[in-house]
Amino acid sequence: MADASSVNPQNGFCSKTKVFHSLRSPAPLPPPSQPLSITDYAISLLRSDPAFSPSTTHFLIDSATGHRLSYTDFIRQFQSLSAALVNKFPTLAKNQVALILSPTSIHIPVLYFSLLSIGVTVSPVNPLSTKSELTDLVGLSNPVIAFATSSVASKLPSSFPLGTIIIDSPQFLSMLQNPHSNFSSQLVKQSDTAGILYSSGTTGRIKGVELTHRNFIAITSAAHNNRFMKDGNAPHEHPVSLFPLPLFHVFGFFMLIRAASVGETLVLMERFDFENMLKAVEKYKVTYMPVSPPLVVAMAKSDLVPKYDLSSLLLIGCGGAPLGKEVAKSFSARFPNVDVVQGYGMTETGGGVTGMNGPDECEHHGSAGRLSPNVEAKIVDPETGEALSPMQQGELWLRGPMVMKGYVRNKEASVATLDSEGWLKTGDLCYFDSDGFLYIVDRLKELIKYKAYQVAPAELERYLQAIPEVADAAVIPYPDEEAGEIPMAYIVRRPGSKINEAQIMEIIAKQVSPYKKIRKVAFINTIPKTPAGKILRRELVKHALSTASSKL
Repeated sequence: MADASSVNPQNGFCSKTKVFHSLRSPAPLPPPSQPLSITDYAISLLRSDPAFSPSTTHFLIDSATGHRLSYTDFIRQFQSLSAALVNKFPTLAKNQVALILSPTSIHIPVLYFSLLSIGVTVSPVNPLSTKSELTDLVGLSNPVIAFATSSVASKLPSSFPLGTIIIDSPQFLSMLQNPHSNFSSQLVKQSDTAGILYSSGTTGRIKGVELTHRNFIAITSAAHNNRFMKDGNAPHEHPVSLFPLPLFHVFGFFMLIRAASVGETLVLMERFDFENMLKAVEKYKVTYMPVSPPLVVAMAKSDLVPKYDLSSLLLIGCGGAPLGKEVAKSFSARFPNVDVVQGYGMTETGGGVTGMNGPDECEHHGSAGRLSPNVEAKIVDPETGEALSPMQQGELWLRGPMVMKGYVRNKEASVATLDSEGWLKTGDLCYFDSDGFLYIVDRLKELIKYKAYQVAPAELERYLQAIPEVADAAVIPYPDEEAGEIPMAYIVRRPGSKINEAQIMEIIAKQVSPYKKIRKVAFINTIPKTPAGKILRRELVKHALSTASSKL
């Protein structure tokens, strides 16, 4: 434990241990031995607010249909479903896994809370997954039951001991409205597994991340006790959030739990569409949106934006990838009354572990904010293993009660990622500045090796996205006989733009060191990304190499 006298109050860095500590007030946590599910914890936080009215406050709104669910109805429905599941499947036990294959709908939060309340592990997957991908995921998490919509259920293997329940069937809907349900909370330990979520697999085969109820309790407590304040007050009396995020991804999963714990109204989109998102902001007077950087770019540049009344919007939460200073500034120029809160998190931490609190912190453009409560960090030299000081770049290591249990059925990966002292090795190249703000430079494994130099794709992408005629951009390593690898850019032009390869290379060459120059450009309709907004560089590398070989 750090001696308080050796911790710098400006940045949280302990000169003795070389550990960065959070500058936030510690968030209270229940004793680890106390039986408690994340469902019960979130609802207890909600009910502790004396001003909250569960019968009149809407929790969920379907943006397409306008269908609404109050908090009272939501709680009644998930408890009814829990009782029905326990009665129908007496062998459904704690820590058994339920696979969920469905687009976002009002039923998904009800299903999540129901399963979590009875100790069943929730394992949601992308409804766009192929049959072979689903076979791999089922082999990894070993679910005993599946929940799916009728449109995608046929992709599932028929190997679940308790079968598959169709979410949009009369049978499921009747389980939500059981008037004779007699629900009583199950005895769930905080150490029980709440979720198995899948890492995006941008650096290798997909991994199942095992997160406990304690992990989600820790991250929910941190978010609940350190809410964004504007002039000492919450930015809006009753926040209305729009979720363009998929609920099967950790960002959406955690933000759903957080929204329930603070009594927000949540507007859900079944599938993302940029113009429909703008329509929903206008129609439902949305005050807050958690998004990925490409959406901030689109909102800063799109010609559709001025067609809609977005004046209700006060706050944007941005995570998933670094957001460039130029993009943040162009967004602020268009939306001067909207604060952009940047943060950093991973599937392995159950959600965000850094963030910004207040407009002053939002001025640190390009930063991912400061460490959340109860989180410790180190910056470690990847070559020597030495812990580094502020303003020095190295791999970010994290420790705290929200760090995952490990990877399911992958001891080798768990040991490689979690050390014996509980430090999670993120694989991200980062540094803390002198005020304790975290800056993400890039993924260590995504660095381009140009001759003896390392080039960070994310840095070049920020410069590219600042070009007015560029709608989106990605940078990849391209093999080169002389240099080893050269930076290659994939560009999505804005409609009507005629910008060419030479012009792009010239613009970037004026802004970066010679070894960072972009030396090859290709134009593409869209940049492939994960649901969280991370660029799928391996797909672009494969595309670049196949295009090159076809020309030989």
